[in-house]
Amino acid sequence: MRCLSLVLATVLGTAGVSGCAQLPREKPVADASVRTTDGMVPLLAFASPSVSLSKSNGDMFPQAYKGTEGPLTGRTLPVSRASDIVLKDHEVILTFDDGPMPGKTTKILDALDHYGVKATFMMVGQMARTYPAIVRQVAARGHTIGNHTEDHKNLASLKFDAAMDEIKAGDEGISAALRPLRTDPIRFFRFPYLASTKALRDALAGEGVVVVGADVDSKDYFISTPEQVKERALSRLEARGKGIILFHDIHGRTAAMLPDFLKALQEKGYKVVRMVPARSLEGKELVASAEAGAAKNGTAAKG
Repeated sequence: MRCLSLVLATVLGTAGVSGCAQLPREKPVADASVRTTDGMVPLLAFASPSVSLSKSNGDMFPQAYKGTEGPLTGRTLPVSRASDIVLKDHEVILTFDDGPMPGKTTKILDALDHYGVKATFMMVGQMARTYPAIVRQVAARGHTIGNHTEDHKNLASLKFDAAMDEIKAGDEGISAALRPLRTDPIRFFRFPYLASTKALRDALAGEGVVVVGADVDSKDYFISTPEQVKERALSRLEARGKGIILFHDIHGRTAAMLPDFLKALQEKGYKVVRMVPARSLEGKELVASAEAGAAKNGTAAKG
């Protein structure tokens, strides 16, 4: 997370910073549509269409995406309010912040496809504007997309109107990338650094947006080896037994460790729950967390 502002500056061509890798140019990714006996139908950001997608750059697995389920595949959880997110023992929700990022997000998608599981990608608006085809690929491969602001500012340090503008701009950037797919509105949001205020949470709840917290922070933004990221995330998860796991799809170490992490989850008997927005958006609870009672007091564990 600490490097994201530098990453964004590099994306926009406003700075070149030592220590942050230069971003590769995005290669075109085929958009997807769904054809049924009734003709072309809208593709939802959380749908699981049977579509043929071009293989991503740096595939980890040889097989094409088929949307198949496996031992790690859990249930689908429709969410319209924070209190809807209640996980059973050995259930997890996978979330990835700060992307999309060429060569990393796509590898993560391949690993998720290989194990037949879905995740939630909390995207930064400026990244979505820069790599819109990857945004559409995430949606087309059946994953949920949420808003993570326009450029990852600490909203708790901003005035209310400025913070809301940052949220709105992020939503607009992601929605613009998804527009060719005619997806439903984005209904999930995560605060950068998990730093929020009651006024902002209330405002989002009033708009039917569910704020998603984190129960297990992998801290993959620390300089670590892939193995260290995996072991840290697993140990924190094992201490809880379930939860919303926070990763970042802008780090090569995260993409590298994910296949082994998913394999370990499967061996330990976990199920990956697919979180999707429910059709009816009601309720005013503030922050979604797997921990009972976390939504009521407006806080979520940070791992």
